[in-house]
Amino acid sequence: MSEPINRCPIQLTESGQLRHFLTTEGLPRELLTEILDTADSFVDMSAQQVKKVPLLRGKTVVNLFFEASTRTLSTFELAAKRLSADVLNLNISTSSTKKGETLKDTLMTMRAMHSDMFVVRHSDSGAAHFIAEQVTPDVAVINAGDGRHAHPTQAMLDMLTIRRHKGDFENLKVAIVGDILHSRVARSQIHALRILGAEEIRVIAPQTLIPRSIETLGAKVYTDMTAGLRDVDVVMMLRLQKERMDSALLPSESEFYKLYGLTGDKLAFAKPDAIVMHPGPINRGVEIESAVADGERSVILDQVTNGIAVRMAVMSMAMSGQLAEKNRPQPDSDNLNL
Repeated sequence: MSEPINRCPIQLTESGQLRHFLTTEGLPRELLTEILDTADSFVDMSAQQVKKVPLLRGKTVVNLFFEASTRTLSTFELAAKRLSADVLNLNISTSSTKKGETLKDTLMTMRAMHSDMFVVRHSDSGAAHFIAEQVTPDVAVINAGDGRHAHPTQAMLDMLTIRRHKGDFENLKVAIVGDILHSRVARSQIHALRILGAEEIRVIAPQTLIPRSIETLGAKVYTDMTAGLRDVDVVMMLRLQKERMDSALLPSESEFYKLYGLTGDKLAFAKPDAIVMHPGPINRGVEIESAVADGERSVILDQVTNGIAVRMAVMSMAMSGQLAEKNRPQPDSDNLNL
């Protein structure tokens, strides 16, 4: 498999270090592996008496969540605190952005407070990239989910969970099931799996929830769930947004569950040691039955634990890359005229 082209070069320093984390797309395998290796070293920290390391001591991390997400916000906050950072959670619903202040004004205000990192969640695709490129390039920006575009830390915590249970990616067949069309998680998962060398990536959904271009990303499309699950090693369920049920894309919750909900009977088509994943929160009886979600093949709680470790890894690596970039010797302006 050929090495992907970096389609978001602003993420990396000139020497290839991470300085922003906006998408998994186009990153080199070595960098994704470094994230996983670094996260691995943090996974068992929750069992230690002292749960902090000083990697971000003296740094200020601002969580800018323009969309509500209790789970993602809480894990980023906990990750930053375990790295010894000072953390500010900006409540956008009560901030001056609701009074007419622009996104740029808000960010420049936070920058003037000597913030070192922005963790951004926004309903507009590309918002995190815009911030990193146009507004505050000297502040590390971590994308916590932007529109339908990307959710890179979710994808990487999923990759860490897979690797800790399955080892290498090379021989794995992975199925992603649910609302592929609207899922930023699915896109980031597909990019990460392809870069890490998964043997086969399948997407399973009704035709109305499959984007036209998905096969160009390296995924095989299935509209029949039992066929799509046959002999897979990993089953990654997606959360179905309630508003999709109220649109013309799906007939009803019960119909979706009948055809695409993960039950024990459907899971039997996967390999006997296949693991079951879900980004949460779970809609039980819609995407997955409780017996499967709580069963021995479920690694959903492991994903939560690994999420903190991955976010610690990404935040520490991005901050290190930003510092390296700021300390990089600048070319002598006098020599440029020679």
